[in-house]
Amino acid sequence: MPENFKLTLAALRVNKGLNQEEMAKELGIHKNTWMNWESGKTFPDIQDLEKIEEYFSVPYKNINFYP
Repeated sequence: MPENFKLTLAALRVNKGLNQEEMAKELGIHKNTWMNWESGKTFPDIQDLEKIEEYFSVPYKNINFYP
């Protein structure tokens, strides 16, 4: 992936074929938490960023956290 290429959380989730509720379960978080991250209302903390990086195999610098 090119260094300046960024995916949104929604795009990452859709690429995995998951809805928001399924994605939240995969990460062990509440569905509303995922929805808030995806919409840019809130931002994941460090531990959650690590979960996201590991799950998607994408470094956080390649994720656009704003819709």
